[in-house]
Order: sequence, then structure tokens, then C-alpha cells
Amino acid sequence: MSRTTLRIVIILAGLSIAGIIFTQVYWVRKAFDLRENQFYRDVNTALSNVAEKLFEINKTPTPANNPVSQISSNYFVVLVNGPIDSGVLEFLLLTEFEKRNIADFEYGIYDCADKCMVGGNYSSPKKIKTATVFPEIPKLNNDGYYFAVQFPRMEANLISQMGIWGFSSAVMLVVIFFFIYTLFVILKQRRLSEVQKDFINNMTHEFKTPISTIAISTEVLKDPGIIHTPERLLNYATIIQNENQRLKQQVERVLQMAQLDKDDIGLKKELLDAHELLRSAVNNYSVAIASKNGVVNLDLTAATASILADKLHLTNVVYNLLDNALKYNRNQPIINIHSTNATGLLIITIADNGIGISFDEQKKIFHKFYRVPTGNLHDVKGFGLGLSYCKLIVEKHGGRISVESELGKGSVFTLQLPLA
Repeated sequence: MSRTTLRIVIILAGLSIAGIIFTQVYWVRKAFDLRENQFYRDVNTALSNVAEKLFEINKTPTPANNPVSQISSNYFVVLVNGPIDSGVLEFLLLTEFEKRNIADFEYGIYDCADKCMVGGNYSSPKKIKTATVFPEIPKLNNDGYYFAVQFPRMEANLISQMGIWGFSSAVMLVVIFFFIYTLFVILKQRRLSEVQKDFINNMTHEFKTPISTIAISTEVLKDPGIIHTPERLLNYATIIQNENQRLKQQVERVLQMAQLDKDDIGLKKELLDAHELLRSAVNNYSVAIASKNGVVNLDLTAATASILADKLHLTNVVYNLLDNALKYNRNQPIINIHSTNATGLLIITIADNGIGISFDEQKKIFHKFYRVPTGNLHDVKGFGLGLSYCKLIVEKHGGRISVESELGKGSVFTLQLPLA
């Protein structure tokens, strides 16, 4: 699948998910509004029936207007033309609300003598309590007879009754989650596929050159007349030996990274002087540095440089960083190595004046097989394993590695290693 096609699929998938969510929210809200309106109708009908029975009990005329008034979304007031007996009101409210499956309500009766609200509190129509004073039920500016009913958990009860809609919403969320997860896996697999393809291309290029050189040298050596020119014979034999050694190193590097994927990489730690290790690494790498006309400045000012480390692997880390400083450089390489101490740490910085690394690329350079695009600089070789190896080795030593860089202004790699 091409990058453009994948981008279109992701956009369409995102729009589809947004459309599904919008549709679900719309219908859930619609269903809630319908159930809420039904609830209001049931409450009005129940309270109207209670008022009519109270009118009959008190033998007062039924008013022309509806005695039920909705003060707020969950608060209703019923005007009556006479005193109200709390026991009778309890029975009437419970009877009417049970018929309509209405639960969790509070009621209060306005006592004209005491000018306060009295009544009963019900967590359920089946649980009856004695009448008490309820200041949370507001009074009206009215000296007439009335009782008030409020539903403190109205919205929660309405939502609990929307079982099918809640279930469908949960199913939709699960489907969206798995859809997004699947999309994430596809993108991750695509990235891994691209990395694998780049690795194969790099490995093919790295192997093709020495194999071609060996093949050409072999053809020359097959010429019987070459025995009469021993210098030429030795030259081509040396070329084959060097290229064979180069192939061996490349294969060992790949096998080494495969071995490092295991939890136990077999570090042989010993007490080392990091300054001596750095000097030795720079000295051993001096031929490669001289071939590029490079300069290495050592500024080893750390008061304590004793670390417990694997000499071979840590030296390879320094080699990799020096190699990158030489390879990714269009100018005369200048490498500055500095050491200092922090609390319990030895901090080593390796700075260069190379091409630098963009901010976005800095997040990826420690990933296995990843190589920074170098634009027109096509002579940079490698598998994208060096910095991944460095990160793994440093972390296995209990330290950490980081980079600060800017395009065109070089890079600074910082190693933090625990002191012995």
C-alpha cells in the first residue's frame, strides 16, 4: 500500500469514526429527551391524580386550571384547597408512582401554621420514613395549601433505564478502540516494514561492494601470467584479504546486534579508568581520523573517572560515536571530548562540527536500523545499528545517552555512567 493510499485510508477512517460517534451521541440524546418527556408526563399525571383524590377527601371543588406546576426540571408543586394529611399523601404518592415505576423522590407539605415544609423522604417508594422537616425543599411565596415533590436522582434514574442505549454505546466504544488499535498496529507494521527494507538495501550495498572487489581480484589472479609479477599478485591477494575482513566485520556486527536483543548480553565488567579508555580509543582510531584530516581535542577534567564497565563494549560505543562524527561531516572534522562529574556520575560529552540532526530525527536515531537521511551525501555507509548499540550498552551499564543537535551546527552526544 502506497503512502498516499494509506493516508487517504486513515483520513476516511477518522471521518467514519467521527460520524459514528456523532450519530450515536445524537440518538442517545434524542432517546434521553424522549424518556425525560415521558417522565414529566408520568409525574404530571400521577400528581394530578393525587390532587383530585385530595380534593375529593377534603370535599373541595376541583380548580379549572391544572394544579400541578413544574418549578424546575426535577421539582414539582401541587396546589390544593385545604389542609393535607401526611399519611394520606404518602399513600397516594406511593400508589401513583408505583404504577408508573417512578422511584427516588422527596416530598414536603407546606404547613400554614408553622410556615415551614414538612414531609417524608424516600430513597425508594418501598422504604417509608416518618415525616421530618426538609429545608432543601424550597418554599413558595404563597400562603395557600400545597405540597411539593422533587426527584434528586432523576437524571441517574433516567440513564439507568436506557439499558439498550448504554449497551450499544459500550459496544461502539469497544469497536472504535479495536479499530484504532488495529490502525495503530498497521502503521507500526508498515514502519517496521520500511525499516526492514532500508536495512536490506543498506546490507545489500555494504555486501555488494566487497563481493564485487573480491570477484574482480579473483579474475585477475586466475591469469597465469600474474605469477611473473609478484608485487601485483601480493596486491590483489591483500585486496581480497581486506575485503574478506570487511565482510566478516559486517556479518559480526549484525550477529552482535541479534545477540544484544537477549536479556543477558554477557557483560564482563571490571574496574576501569574511563579517561584511559577514552585516550586508548582515540589513539586506536587515529588512522581513520587522520584519513579525514580530523582533529580530536581531549578535555578530561573529571576528578573521578573510575567506572565498573565492560571494556570491549564501552570502547565500541566510543568508536561508534567517533565514526559518526567523521562520516556525517562535510568539513574538516573537529571532535571535542570532555568529561566531568555530577553526583555519583561520570559525564562524557562527544561534540562534533558535522551536519547535525533535526529535532524530529533526534527522537528516532536510537531506534534499531534507523538511519538519518543525508540528502546528497550518498557515501555514508552503515546498517543503522551503531546508535542503537550505543544506547543498549550504556543502559546495560546503568547509564543513559542523549543527544543535542542542530542542522548545520554539529551534534553533542552525552554519556552518563555511574561511578564505581
